[in-house]
Amino acid sequence: MRSDRADVGFIGGGQLARMSAAPATALDLRLAVLANRSDDGAAQVLPDVTIGDPGDRNAVEALAARCDVLTFDHELVDTELLERLEAEGHAVRPSSSVMRLSQSKRMQRERFRALGLPAPEFVVVDDRSNVADFVARFGLPLIVKADRGGYDGRGVWTVEDLPALDAMLDELDERGITPILEELVPLERELAMQIARRPSGEMRTYPLVETVQVNGMLRELIAPAPEAGALHPEARRIVEAIAADCAVTGLLAVEFFQSNGKLLINEIATRPHNSGHFSIEGAITSQFEQHLRAVLDFPLGSTAMTAPWAVTANIVGGPSGDLLTTQVKRVLALDGVHLHLYGKDARPGRKIGHLTVLGNDLASTRSLARRAAAIMHEECGDD
Repeated sequence: MRSDRADVGFIGGGQLARMSAAPATALDLRLAVLANRSDDGAAQVLPDVTIGDPGDRNAVEALAARCDVLTFDHELVDTELLERLEAEGHAVRPSSSVMRLSQSKRMQRERFRALGLPAPEFVVVDDRSNVADFVARFGLPLIVKADRGGYDGRGVWTVEDLPALDAMLDELDERGITPILEELVPLERELAMQIARRPSGEMRTYPLVETVQVNGMLRELIAPAPEAGALHPEARRIVEAIAADCAVTGLLAVEFFQSNGKLLINEIATRPHNSGHFSIEGAITSQFEQHLRAVLDFPLGSTAMTAPWAVTANIVGGPSGDLLTTQVKRVLALDGVHLHLYGKDARPGRKIGHLTVLGNDLASTRSLARRAAAIMHEECGDD
Protein backbone atom coordinates (compact mmCIF):
# COMPACT_ATOMS: atom_id res chain seq x y z
CA MET A 1 0.00 0.00 0.00
CA ARG A 2 1.33 3.42 -0.96
CA SER A 3 1.92 5.85 1.87
CA ASP A 4 0.34 9.28 2.04
CA ARG A 5 3.70 10.93 1.49
CA ALA A 6 4.64 12.65 -1.77
CA ASP A 7 8.03 13.48 -3.20
CA VAL A 8 7.18 17.05 -4.25
CA GLY A 9 4.37 19.32 -3.12
CA PHE A 10 3.26 22.22 -5.33
CA ILE A 11 1.67 25.32 -3.84
CA GLY A 12 -0.63 26.34 -6.67
CA GLY A 13 -2.42 24.15 -9.18
CA GLY A 14 -1.93 26.03 -12.46
CA GLN A 15 -0.38 25.02 -15.75
CA LEU A 16 3.18 24.83 -14.40
CA ALA A 17 2.22 22.15 -11.91
CA ARG A 18 0.10 20.50 -14.62
CA MET A 19 3.02 20.28 -17.06
CA SER A 20 5.18 18.75 -14.31
CA ALA A 21 2.93 15.68 -14.24
CA ALA A 22 4.43 13.95 -17.29
CA PRO A 23 8.11 14.14 -16.23
CA ALA A 24 7.12 13.17 -12.67
CA THR A 25 5.41 10.06 -14.03
CA ALA A 26 8.46 9.18 -16.11
CA LEU A 27 10.68 9.43 -13.02
CA ASP A 28 8.15 7.63 -10.79
CA LEU A 29 7.79 10.70 -8.58
CA ARG A 30 4.63 11.48 -6.64
CA LEU A 31 3.31 15.03 -6.80
CA ALA A 32 0.85 16.60 -4.38
CA VAL A 33 -0.87 19.89 -5.19
CA LEU A 34 -2.59 22.57 -3.11
CA ALA A 35 -4.98 24.12 -5.63
CA ASN A 36 -7.49 26.94 -5.25
CA ARG A 37 -10.19 25.15 -7.25
CA SER A 38 -11.06 21.67 -8.44
CA ASP A 39 -10.95 22.88 -12.06
CA ASP A 40 -7.42 24.36 -11.82
CA GLY A 41 -5.16 22.95 -14.51
CA ALA A 42 -3.15 20.58 -12.30
CA ALA A 43 -6.20 19.51 -10.31
CA GLN A 44 -7.69 18.11 -13.51
CA VAL A 45 -4.82 15.69 -14.17
CA LEU A 46 -3.14 14.84 -10.85
CA PRO A 47 -4.73 12.45 -8.35
CA ASP A 48 -3.26 13.95 -5.17
CA VAL A 49 -4.95 17.34 -4.93
CA THR A 50 -6.07 19.33 -1.91
CA ILE A 51 -8.47 22.19 -2.55
CA GLY A 52 -7.55 25.17 -0.43
CA ASP A 53 -6.16 28.67 -0.35
CA PRO A 54 -2.36 28.88 -0.76
CA GLY A 55 -2.61 31.69 1.82
CA ASP A 56 -4.14 29.32 4.38
CA ARG A 57 -1.40 28.48 6.89
CA ASN A 58 -3.04 25.23 7.97
CA ALA A 59 -3.36 24.02 4.38
CA VAL A 60 0.26 24.85 3.52
CA GLU A 61 1.57 23.29 6.72
CA ALA A 62 -0.43 20.10 6.05
CA LEU A 63 1.03 19.88 2.55
CA ALA A 64 4.59 20.45 3.81
CA ALA A 65 4.16 17.79 6.48
CA ARG A 66 3.65 15.02 3.96
CA CYS A 67 6.03 16.07 1.18
CA ASP A 68 9.77 15.68 0.95
CA VAL A 69 10.09 19.03 -0.83
CA LEU A 70 7.79 22.02 -1.17
CA THR A 71 7.89 24.08 -4.39
CA PHE A 72 5.68 26.57 -6.25
CA ASP A 73 3.47 27.05 -9.27
CA HIS A 74 3.40 30.83 -8.65
CA GLU A 75 4.95 33.53 -6.46
CA LEU A 76 1.82 34.45 -4.49
CA VAL A 77 2.87 32.83 -1.22
CA ASP A 78 3.35 33.90 2.38
CA THR A 79 7.12 34.11 2.78
CA GLU A 80 6.90 34.43 6.56
CA LEU A 81 5.10 31.09 6.66
CA LEU A 82 7.75 29.58 4.39
CA GLU A 83 10.46 30.89 6.70
CA ARG A 84 8.75 29.20 9.63
CA LEU A 85 8.49 25.91 7.73
CA GLU A 86 12.21 26.09 6.97
CA ALA A 87 12.96 26.65 10.66
CA GLU A 88 10.97 23.51 11.41
CA GLY A 89 13.16 21.51 9.04
CA HIS A 90 10.97 21.38 5.92
CA ALA A 91 12.69 21.60 2.53
CA VAL A 92 11.32 24.69 0.77
CA ARG A 93 12.81 25.10 -2.71
CA PRO A 94 13.32 27.78 -3.77
CA SER A 95 13.80 29.20 -0.30
CA SER A 96 11.69 31.81 1.47
CA SER A 97 14.38 34.44 0.81
CA VAL A 98 14.38 33.67 -2.92
CA MET A 99 10.58 33.78 -3.04
CA ARG A 100 10.68 37.15 -1.26
CA LEU A 101 13.07 38.40 -3.96
CA SER A 102 10.80 37.11 -6.73
CA GLN A 103 7.84 39.04 -5.29
CA SER A 104 9.53 42.44 -5.20
CA LYS A 105 10.80 44.38 -8.21
CA ARG A 106 12.42 46.79 -5.76
CA MET A 107 14.46 44.04 -4.13
CA GLN A 108 15.45 42.71 -7.54
CA ARG A 109 16.59 46.11 -8.80
CA GLU A 110 18.57 46.79 -5.62
CA ARG A 111 20.17 43.33 -5.74
CA PHE A 112 21.19 43.75 -9.39
CA ARG A 113 22.73 47.13 -8.57
CA ALA A 114 24.68 45.68 -5.62
CA LEU A 115 26.01 42.90 -7.85
CA GLY A 116 27.06 45.38 -10.54
CA LEU A 117 24.77 43.75 -13.11
CA PRO A 118 23.37 45.75 -16.03
CA ALA A 119 19.80 47.02 -15.66
CA PRO A 120 17.89 50.20 -16.54
CA GLU A 121 18.43 53.13 -14.19
CA PHE A 122 15.70 53.40 -11.57
CA VAL A 123 14.59 55.13 -8.40
CA VAL A 124 12.20 53.90 -5.71
CA VAL A 125 9.54 56.49 -4.85
CA ASP A 126 9.21 56.17 -1.06
CA ASP A 127 8.29 59.83 -1.13
CA ARG A 128 8.41 62.29 -4.03
CA SER A 129 11.58 64.11 -3.09
CA ASN A 130 13.63 62.20 -5.68
CA VAL A 131 11.16 62.33 -8.58
CA ALA A 132 12.10 65.72 -10.03
CA ASP A 133 15.81 64.85 -10.11
CA PHE A 134 15.14 61.51 -11.83
CA VAL A 135 12.96 63.17 -14.47
CA ALA A 136 15.63 65.84 -15.02
CA ARG A 137 18.28 63.16 -15.53
CA PHE A 138 16.36 60.75 -17.78
CA GLY A 139 13.52 62.81 -19.21
CA LEU A 140 10.07 61.75 -20.32
CA PRO A 141 8.48 59.41 -21.23
CA LEU A 142 9.52 56.96 -18.54
CA ILE A 143 8.31 53.71 -16.99
CA VAL A 144 6.39 53.35 -13.73
CA LYS A 145 6.32 49.91 -12.13
CA ALA A 146 4.49 48.58 -9.10
CA ASP A 147 6.90 47.00 -6.66
CA ARG A 148 4.67 43.95 -6.27
CA GLY A 149 1.96 42.01 -8.02
CA GLY A 150 2.59 42.62 -11.72
CA TYR A 151 2.80 39.93 -14.41
CA ASP A 152 2.02 39.62 -18.14
CA GLY A 153 2.35 43.38 -18.49
CA ARG A 154 0.23 44.23 -15.47
CA GLY A 155 1.71 46.67 -12.98
CA VAL A 156 3.79 48.45 -15.65
CA TRP A 157 2.87 51.79 -17.21
CA THR A 158 4.48 54.25 -19.61
CA VAL A 159 3.90 57.91 -18.69
CA GLU A 160 4.38 60.57 -21.32
CA ASP A 161 4.32 63.82 -19.33
CA LEU A 162 4.41 65.28 -15.82
CA PRO A 163 0.61 65.45 -15.32
CA ALA A 164 0.33 61.77 -16.22
CA LEU A 165 3.20 60.92 -13.87
CA ASP A 166 1.66 62.87 -10.98
CA ALA A 167 -1.72 61.20 -11.56
CA MET A 168 -0.13 57.74 -11.63
CA LEU A 169 1.83 58.36 -8.44
CA ASP A 170 -1.33 59.65 -6.73
CA GLU A 171 -3.25 56.54 -7.77
CA LEU A 172 -0.53 54.13 -6.58
CA ASP A 173 -0.21 56.02 -3.29
CA GLU A 174 -3.95 55.65 -2.71
CA ARG A 175 -3.65 51.91 -3.37
CA GLY A 176 -0.72 51.57 -0.97
CA ILE A 177 1.67 50.50 -3.75
CA THR A 178 5.32 51.57 -3.80
CA PRO A 179 6.20 52.86 -7.30
CA ILE A 180 9.52 52.43 -9.08
CA LEU A 181 10.50 54.90 -11.79
CA GLU A 182 12.65 53.47 -14.55
CA GLU A 183 14.30 55.03 -17.56
CA LEU A 184 12.70 54.20 -20.90
CA VAL A 185 15.51 52.45 -22.78
CA PRO A 186 15.66 52.13 -26.57
CA LEU A 187 14.40 48.59 -27.06
CA GLU A 188 15.65 46.41 -29.90
CA ARG A 189 14.07 43.17 -28.69
CA GLU A 190 13.37 41.14 -25.55
CA LEU A 191 15.32 38.03 -24.63
CA ALA A 192 15.38 35.50 -21.81
CA MET A 193 17.58 32.79 -20.37
CA GLN A 194 16.85 30.09 -17.83
CA ILE A 195 19.20 28.40 -15.41
CA ALA A 196 18.68 25.40 -13.15
CA ARG A 197 20.55 25.03 -9.87
CA ARG A 198 20.45 22.23 -7.31
CA PRO A 199 21.45 22.47 -3.62
CA SER A 200 24.87 20.99 -4.35
CA GLY A 201 25.60 24.03 -6.53
CA GLU A 202 25.49 22.30 -9.93
CA MET A 203 24.03 24.65 -12.57
CA ARG A 204 22.87 24.20 -16.17
CA THR A 205 21.80 27.01 -18.51
CA TYR A 206 19.35 26.82 -21.39
CA PRO A 207 19.91 28.70 -24.66
CA LEU A 208 19.23 32.42 -24.85
CA VAL A 209 15.80 32.87 -26.46
CA GLU A 210 13.94 35.74 -28.11
CA THR A 211 10.52 36.61 -26.71
CA VAL A 212 7.96 38.59 -28.69
CA GLN A 213 5.45 40.41 -26.46
CA VAL A 214 1.95 41.60 -27.36
CA ASN A 215 0.23 43.83 -24.79
CA GLY A 216 2.73 42.70 -22.18
CA MET A 217 2.09 38.97 -22.75
CA LEU A 218 4.56 36.63 -24.43
CA ARG A 219 3.03 35.57 -27.75
CA GLU A 220 5.97 34.02 -29.65
CA LEU A 221 9.35 32.60 -28.65
CA ILE A 222 12.32 31.64 -30.80
CA ALA A 223 15.01 29.32 -29.49
CA PRO A 224 17.83 29.98 -29.80
CA ALA A 225 17.54 33.75 -30.23
CA PRO A 226 18.55 34.58 -33.82
CA GLU A 227 21.85 36.39 -34.30
CA ALA A 228 22.54 36.42 -30.57
CA GLY A 229 25.64 34.25 -30.33
CA ALA A 230 27.75 37.16 -29.10
CA LEU A 231 25.26 37.87 -26.30
CA HIS A 232 25.06 34.31 -24.99
CA PRO A 233 28.23 34.41 -22.81
CA GLU A 234 27.15 37.67 -21.15
CA ALA A 235 23.64 36.33 -20.53
CA ARG A 236 25.09 33.18 -19.00
CA ARG A 237 27.41 35.22 -16.79
CA ILE A 238 24.47 37.25 -15.51
CA VAL A 239 22.11 34.34 -14.80
CA GLU A 240 24.88 32.37 -13.09
CA ALA A 241 25.73 35.38 -10.93
CA ILE A 242 22.10 35.82 -9.84
CA ALA A 243 21.56 32.10 -9.23
CA ALA A 244 24.72 31.80 -7.15
CA ASP A 245 24.14 35.02 -5.21
CA CYS A 246 20.65 34.08 -4.02
CA ALA A 247 21.40 30.32 -3.88
CA VAL A 248 18.31 29.52 -5.91
CA THR A 249 17.18 25.90 -6.01
CA GLY A 250 15.12 24.96 -9.04
CA LEU A 251 14.56 27.06 -12.16
CA LEU A 252 15.42 30.74 -12.50
CA ALA A 253 14.36 32.74 -15.56
CA VAL A 254 15.96 36.10 -16.30
CA GLU A 255 14.19 38.42 -18.75
CA PHE A 256 16.38 40.86 -20.69
CA PHE A 257 16.03 43.94 -22.83
CA GLN A 258 18.45 44.20 -25.73
CA SER A 259 19.28 47.90 -25.95
CA ASN A 260 22.02 49.42 -28.11
CA GLY A 261 23.33 45.91 -28.70
CA LYS A 262 23.73 45.15 -24.98
CA LEU A 263 21.77 43.23 -22.37
CA LEU A 264 19.83 44.92 -19.55
CA ILE A 265 17.98 42.88 -16.94
CA ASN A 266 14.23 43.41 -16.87
CA GLU A 267 13.12 41.02 -14.12
CA ILE A 268 13.38 37.44 -12.86
CA ALA A 269 11.07 34.52 -12.09
CA THR A 270 12.14 31.80 -9.68
CA ARG A 271 10.15 28.87 -11.13
CA PRO A 272 9.50 27.24 -14.49
CA HIS A 273 8.60 30.01 -16.88
CA ASN A 274 6.83 30.75 -20.14
CA SER A 275 10.22 31.35 -21.78
CA GLY A 276 11.07 27.67 -21.22
CA HIS A 277 7.97 25.98 -22.61
CA PHE A 278 9.86 25.25 -25.85
CA SER A 279 12.06 22.84 -23.86
CA ILE A 280 9.32 20.19 -23.58
CA GLU A 281 10.09 19.13 -27.15
CA GLY A 282 13.01 21.43 -27.91
CA ALA A 283 15.56 20.40 -25.28
CA ILE A 284 16.89 17.06 -24.10
CA THR A 285 15.67 17.87 -20.58
CA SER A 286 12.51 19.95 -20.29
CA GLN A 287 12.36 22.77 -17.78
CA PHE A 288 9.71 20.82 -15.84
CA GLU A 289 11.82 17.70 -15.46
CA GLN A 290 14.82 19.90 -14.67
CA HIS A 291 12.94 21.72 -11.92
CA LEU A 292 11.94 18.42 -10.30
CA ARG A 293 15.52 17.16 -10.53
CA ALA A 294 16.85 20.37 -9.01
CA VAL A 295 14.50 20.63 -6.05
CA LEU A 296 15.11 16.96 -5.22
CA ASP A 297 18.89 17.44 -5.60
CA PHE A 298 19.09 14.90 -8.43
CA PRO A 299 21.76 15.29 -11.13
CA LEU A 300 20.68 17.89 -13.69
CA GLY A 301 20.01 16.93 -17.29
CA SER A 302 21.39 18.17 -20.58
CA THR A 303 19.96 21.47 -21.81
CA ALA A 304 21.11 20.92 -25.40
CA MET A 305 18.45 21.51 -28.05
CA THR A 306 16.91 18.63 -29.97
CA ALA A 307 16.65 20.61 -33.23
CA PRO A 308 18.36 23.67 -34.69
CA TRP A 309 15.24 25.80 -34.08
CA ALA A 310 12.19 25.75 -31.83
CA VAL A 311 9.35 28.26 -32.14
CA THR A 312 6.66 28.43 -29.47
CA ALA A 313 3.43 30.41 -29.72
CA ASN A 314 1.17 31.12 -26.76
CA ILE A 315 -2.51 30.44 -27.37
CA VAL A 316 -5.02 32.95 -26.05
CA GLY A 317 -8.80 32.76 -26.14
CA GLY A 318 -10.29 33.97 -29.41
CA PRO A 319 -13.07 36.51 -29.97
CA SER A 320 -15.87 33.99 -29.50
CA GLY A 321 -14.63 32.88 -26.10
CA ASP A 322 -14.90 29.25 -27.20
CA LEU A 323 -12.26 26.66 -28.03
CA LEU A 324 -13.73 24.44 -30.70
CA THR A 325 -12.83 20.82 -31.33
CA THR A 326 -12.58 21.70 -35.01
CA GLN A 327 -9.74 24.13 -34.22
CA VAL A 328 -7.84 21.48 -32.27
CA LYS A 329 -8.33 18.91 -35.05
CA ARG A 330 -7.09 21.33 -37.71
CA VAL A 331 -3.93 22.05 -35.72
CA LEU A 332 -3.31 18.38 -35.01
CA ALA A 333 -3.53 17.74 -38.76
CA LEU A 334 -0.44 19.93 -39.25
CA ASP A 335 2.58 17.66 -39.10
CA GLY A 336 5.18 18.83 -36.60
CA VAL A 337 2.96 20.94 -34.33
CA HIS A 338 3.07 20.01 -30.62
CA LEU A 339 -0.05 21.32 -28.86
CA HIS A 340 -0.41 21.86 -25.11
CA LEU A 341 -3.71 23.03 -23.60
CA TYR A 342 -4.01 23.97 -19.94
CA GLY A 343 -7.61 23.05 -19.17
CA LYS A 344 -8.73 26.68 -18.94
CA ASP A 345 -11.92 28.31 -20.17
CA ALA A 346 -11.12 30.08 -23.43
CA ARG A 347 -12.11 33.60 -22.46
CA PRO A 348 -11.04 36.24 -25.01
CA GLY A 349 -7.44 37.30 -24.37
CA ARG A 350 -6.80 34.64 -21.70
CA LYS A 351 -3.69 32.45 -22.04
CA ILE A 352 -5.02 28.89 -22.45
CA GLY A 353 -2.11 26.95 -23.89
CA HIS A 354 0.88 26.93 -26.20
CA LEU A 355 2.23 25.12 -29.22
CA THR A 356 5.76 24.38 -30.37
CA VAL A 357 7.28 23.57 -33.74
CA LEU A 358 10.82 22.24 -34.27
CA GLY A 359 12.74 22.59 -37.51
CA ASN A 360 15.98 22.96 -39.42
CA ASP A 361 15.04 26.29 -41.02
CA LEU A 362 13.81 29.23 -38.96
CA ALA A 363 11.56 30.79 -41.60
CA SER A 364 9.56 27.62 -42.29
CA THR A 365 9.46 26.68 -38.59
CA ARG A 366 8.12 30.09 -37.66
CA SER A 367 5.63 30.04 -40.52
CA LEU A 368 4.13 26.73 -39.40
CA ALA A 369 3.92 27.89 -35.77
CA ARG A 370 2.16 31.09 -36.83
CA ARG A 371 -0.26 29.20 -39.05
CA ALA A 372 -1.20 26.86 -36.20
CA ALA A 373 -1.54 29.77 -33.77
CA ALA A 374 -3.81 31.63 -36.20
CA ILE A 375 -6.14 28.63 -36.30
CA MET A 376 -6.26 28.49 -32.51
CA HIS A 377 -6.87 32.25 -32.32
CA GLU A 378 -9.77 32.04 -34.82
CA GLU A 379 -7.83 34.20 -37.26
CA CYS A 380 -7.77 31.65 -40.04
CA GLY A 381 -10.64 30.38 -42.20
CA ASP A 382 -11.10 26.88 -43.50
CA ASP A 383 -8.16 25.42 -45.40
